[in-house]
Amino acid sequence: MTAAADRTSVPGVRTLTLRLRRLRIEPERVDLVVAVVLTVAAQVEVWVANENHADHNRIAAAAVSLLATSSVAARRRWPFAIGVAVGWAVSLQIAFWGDPQIVAASIANLFALYALTVWTPPRRFGLGVGLLLLSVLPAALGPHGAGSSTVFFTVVTLVVMLVVRRVLGDRERRIELAERERDLAAREAVVAERARIARELHDVVAHSVSVMVVQAQAGPRLLAESERVRETFHSIESTGKEALVELRRLLGVLRGGEEQAATAPQPGLGALEALLGQVREAGLRVDLRVEGEPVPLAAGVDLSAYRIVQEALTNTLKHAGHAEAEVIVRYDAAAVELEILDNGVGPDTHVNGAGHGLVGMRERIALYGGVLEAGSRNGHGFAVRARLPLSSQLA
Repeated sequence: MTAAADRTSVPGVRTLTLRLRRLRIEPERVDLVVAVVLTVAAQVEVWVANENHADHNRIAAAAVSLLATSSVAARRRWPFAIGVAVGWAVSLQIAFWGDPQIVAASIANLFALYALTVWTPPRRFGLGVGLLLLSVLPAALGPHGAGSSTVFFTVVTLVVMLVVRRVLGDRERRIELAERERDLAAREAVVAERARIARELHDVVAHSVSVMVVQAQAGPRLLAESERVRETFHSIESTGKEALVELRRLLGVLRGGEEQAATAPQPGLGALEALLGQVREAGLRVDLRVEGEPVPLAAGVDLSAYRIVQEALTNTLKHAGHAEAEVIVRYDAAAVELEILDNGVGPDTHVNGAGHGLVGMRERIALYGGVLEAGSRNGHGFAVRARLPLSSQLA
C-alpha cells in the first residue's frame, strides 16, 4: 500500500464510522421491532405448530403470549409493571392450562425479567422479586401446576436476576466513579491553570507598577521646577507603592509554597525563537513563520500567546510521536492569530482535545475574549488555532 493510499484510508474509515453512528437505531425502536417479530412468531407457534392443544388452551396460550411479546416494546418505560405482570400471567397459565412451551413467549418473558432486574430502583426491584415469589404458589399448586420443578426454576431465575443486578450495579458504580474522577480532574486542572494565569498576571502587573514607581521617583529630579510638580510625582510614587504592596499581598498567596522572588517580566512572542530552540533540542523539528507586521501587544496578551504556543508544542512532544511541527504567528489589524500544526499521530487525549493542556489554553483564550480550535487534521496530525483580539487587550 502506498503512502498516499494509507493517508486516504484513515479519513475514509473514520467517515464510515461516523456514518454508522448516525445510522444507529434508538433502543425503543429496536424493542418495537423485536416485539413485532416475537408476537408473530408466538402466534404462529400457538395456532400452527402446536396442533395437539385443545382450543381453550390455544386461546389462553395466544393471550398470554400476546401479553408477553407485546410488552417488549414498552419494557423500558414500565419495567416494574411489565416484569410483574408477565411473570404472573405465565404463572397463572401454567397453573390452569399447563405450560404450552411457546419459545417466542419464553424469550419475551426473559426480556420482561431483564427489564425488572436492570431498570428498576432498589425498592421496586425488591417488591417485584417478592411478587414473583408469590406467583410460584399458583404455578406449583394449581390443577395443572408443575410442583417442585416450577419452584426450582423460579428460584434459579431469581438467583440469576440477583447476580445480574449485582454485576451491572457494580459496573454502573465503577462508571459513575470514573466519571466523577474525570470531572474532578478537569475541575482541578481548571483551578490550577487559573492559579497559574493569576500568578503570571500578578508578575506582569507588579513589574509594570514597579516600573511606574521607579519612573515617578525619577520625575522630581528631572523636573525641579515647582513644588506642585514635585507633589504630583510624590503622589504618583506613593499611590504606586501602595498599589504594589496591595497587589503582592492579595495575589501573592497564589504562589503557595513558591519562593517570593523579585517580580520580573514574563515571556512573550518575542521569546519564541528561544522556546523553539528548546523544543528542537528535545527532538521535535519545528519551523516558525510570521505573517503580517508585528504590533506591540499588551503584556497579558503577549504572555498568553506565548503560553499557548508553549503548551501546544509540549502536547506535540508528548503525544505526536515522531513528527514535525510548524508555528504560524499572524498579525492583522484586529487580532493576533496562532497556528500550531503537527503531522504526528497521538493518543485519544491528543486527538479529541480532552487533554488538560487544552484546558489551560481555553482559560487563557476566554480571559481575552478570543477563539480556540483544536482537533485532528483529517486523521493525520493535530492542529491548534487561536485568535486573540487586540481590541480586548488587558494591561
